[in-house]
Amino acid sequence: MKRMMAAVLAATACAAITSAQAQDTEASAPSLSLDEALAAAGAVSPAIEASQSGIKAAEAQRAVAGLRPNPSLDAMTENVAGTGMYRGLRSSETTVGLSLPLELGGKRSARVAVANAQLDRASLDAAITRADLRLRVTQAYNDAVAAQRRAANAREQVGIAAEVLRAARVRVAAGRASPLEEQRADVARLNADGAAERANRSAQVALGNLARLIGRGASTLDAAWFARIEGAGPRLPVRSEGTLAAAAAQADLSTATAQVRLARSQRVPDVTVSASARRLEATNDTAAVFGVSVPLPLFNNGRAAVDLASAQRQQADAQRRVALLDAEQAIALAEADVANAATTARNATGPTLAAAQEAARIARIGYREGKFGQLDLLEAERTLADTRAAAIDALAAYHDAQARLERLAAPAPTDAKDAR
Repeated sequence: MKRMMAAVLAATACAAITSAQAQDTEASAPSLSLDEALAAAGAVSPAIEASQSGIKAAEAQRAVAGLRPNPSLDAMTENVAGTGMYRGLRSSETTVGLSLPLELGGKRSARVAVANAQLDRASLDAAITRADLRLRVTQAYNDAVAAQRRAANAREQVGIAAEVLRAARVRVAAGRASPLEEQRADVARLNADGAAERANRSAQVALGNLARLIGRGASTLDAAWFARIEGAGPRLPVRSEGTLAAAAAQADLSTATAQVRLARSQRVPDVTVSASARRLEATNDTAAVFGVSVPLPLFNNGRAAVDLASAQRQQADAQRRVALLDAEQAIALAEADVANAATTARNATGPTLAAAQEAARIARIGYREGKFGQLDLLEAERTLADTRAAAIDALAAYHDAQARLERLAAPAPTDAKDAR
């Protein structure tokens, strides 16, 4: 009996040594930090490229808005192909000149103001895209680390289940337990194998999703980041003013205000002046011709366009207030989620997990010495596995809530150049 128990302990020690060697090999590989993942994603993300293209388009639009209208070259021949003295070109009058539209009412400056507002909005869109990408990569990184931790937990449960099965076989062979214990231990081992296979597959999928975002593969992630929780204590409240959401709403209002100014400027009719030279074929004389063209706003005086722009500005102002209210509520909920998740994570990774580990350790020793039954051991191991899984879930929920709060509280660039 003592030899059999010694064999079991030796096998357990060998398994522990093998697991430790595997962990050392995995730890020796360079780990990919979250900052490195964020930098890699920013270099390959098509969303960043699209936002930069939007800024270039807005800059081109601003250049177009500042252009003046082109002059026109006018050419006209009169008194030709008629009858009598107007037959052929004998009495023709040819006029050649230039026409230049003159924009009045500040149309050009109004167009530039609209283009500048749209450029600022495009710059904010680029900053929002970077913040969204940061959130997405952080969540993918968090999911991948959590999946790796779950897979490691499942592999450890496989080793524990195998140890329980060996101990059960020893007890059955020694006549100290019924064969039912061996069957139960074998079922527990099979279940652990299946759980480990599913956890490994989920970890591979999570790592693959992260690799697609950052454009590179990584097998080792920063487990220390995952286990880190900010210190307890009151947090400074986050205000919606100055965030990306508030800045975007204000930029939309600024664009709508500039559109109102543009609509008002377009109510002022433009004037077209022309200067030409006229040649009279009959006398071979030349004369100057000057002209002024002014449209008459009889049917469309631009009032409807001003009313439309004013209504859209009122809508943008109301949407800005709605955006601020939504941002305040979202930030408050995210702050509560972070605080609750931090409390749950501290409890799950602290005294709760320590108590479950101690209970499982005592159950293993008592089972080997015949003081506890197999059901007690299996229950203690199941409680430990559930507690570890809850701790991983709590840490994952904490980092996810923290990432969402950081996205909501992301500050807007103070300068348009910084946004670009």
